[in-house]
Amino acid sequence: MTVVIGLTGSIASGKSTVSQMFHDLKIPVVDADIISREVVNIGEPAYEKIVHSFGEKVLYDDKTINRKQLGEIVFNSREKRQQLNQIVHPEVRKEMLRQRDAYKADATAAVVLDIPLLFESKLTDYADRTLVVYVDEEIQLTRLMERDQSGIDEAKQRISSQIPVRKKAEMADAVIDNTGTIEQSYTQLKSILKKWNIIN
Repeated sequence: MTVVIGLTGSIASGKSTVSQMFHDLKIPVVDADIISREVVNIGEPAYEKIVHSFGEKVLYDDKTINRKQLGEIVFNSREKRQQLNQIVHPEVRKEMLRQRDAYKADATAAVVLDIPLLFESKLTDYADRTLVVYVDEEIQLTRLMERDQSGIDEAKQRISSQIPVRKKAEMADAVIDNTGTIEQSYTQLKSILKKWNIIN
């Protein structure tokens, strides 16, 4: 019986760090962000639909998608953002489920679905257990500003576009408090996986 773990957090909470820990523990990770880049590669159905919907102005000279250009178009228009999401999201979900089910067919002990907007996208039914990487909001804000060299208003705006990390923690089956050191987070992760009978 493969245990499917839905891993999420909020922006700058350190989810990628925890995702890497799963790799270190030899537990496979299906990463929604990586898949969302792959499904828009040249020749993929989502690529064709994006070019059809947004025109060749969103392409570089080599015909790959210019994410920055596309981002600017959808950032300023809710309608265009929804249009893009309706193209990309179904393809991402299809591929995530395909990978998840392949690991289940191999009877892998556990597989992680790394989904940044797990709760926002209402995808918790894809997983058996949900794990939230938590940091308090002040640390989140500081880390985001440092990481992206952004101002306080922009950082706050990006944080407020997601469900607050505190609320996600209340909704999760388990929480890793990532306020301390990487070692402390790793210890918490191992203890959760032992409790779930995934590692000894």
